[in-house]
Amino acid sequence: MSDTTSKTENICRRLVGRTAVITGAGSGIGLAAARRLASEGANVVCGDIDEAAGKTAAEEVGGAFARVDVTDPEQVEALFQTAYDTYGSVDVAFNNAGISPPDDDSILDTGLEAWRRVQEVNLTSVYLCCKAAIPHMRRQGRGSIINTASFVAVMGAATSQISYTASKGGVLAMSRELGVQFARDGIRVNALCPGPVNTPLLQELFAKDPERAARRLVHIPAGRFAEAEEIAAAVAFLASDDSSFVNATDFLVDGGISGAYVTPV
Repeated sequence: MSDTTSKTENICRRLVGRTAVITGAGSGIGLAAARRLASEGANVVCGDIDEAAGKTAAEEVGGAFARVDVTDPEQVEALFQTAYDTYGSVDVAFNNAGISPPDDDSILDTGLEAWRRVQEVNLTSVYLCCKAAIPHMRRQGRGSIINTASFVAVMGAATSQISYTASKGGVLAMSRELGVQFARDGIRVNALCPGPVNTPLLQELFAKDPERAARRLVHIPAGRFAEAEEIAAAVAFLASDDSSFVNATDFLVDGGISGAYVTPV
């Protein structure tokens, strides 16, 4: 029996009958989360701007696909309405879509257009997704919203991506406020804060700048980047009732990087 098979067989089915909406579901953390939530019994609605990747993900997990530009309010509303119309509820919203373009760099080099584009995709999209999901969850008296922030929301970096960092800090602050505001409606809102993850986005970024990759890797106590499946496991926990008293917090899954003063030798 392979390790992968063994892990799959040991997964609990904590989400049977629940509906999860995932943005950025076509690749990386989003795809890994779609697979994990589906394996735990959830009906998964895969949202992505890449129609081919999104459809492939939905077919793989036996879910539904909706093409969505997460910066477009009408398309975001339609995504969550699709989930409700198809499966009858919106129980989990994993607001995960994001970008990290190369022209987002030091504040001294990053232009206003690049700044605004990253803010729109990484922060405004989370605002729009929460705004669309919460009314569905209030009607049913329950829900878990998981917003992808980052460990950079709680740390600073000398190799800066200024708009990315600022956007993730905004996601964290917004998640805290929403978690407090809607707690008595049965809705939990948490900010998932991954460390560097071995995804196509990171691989592309670091292939262009190996020195930047090396400078980041040396600070991770675990000595490696996370795998998307490890982040997906945290998503499944936050989506499930196992995290019923986890709310309005930064949920760090970073291999210890944010707690490190020096790394092991």
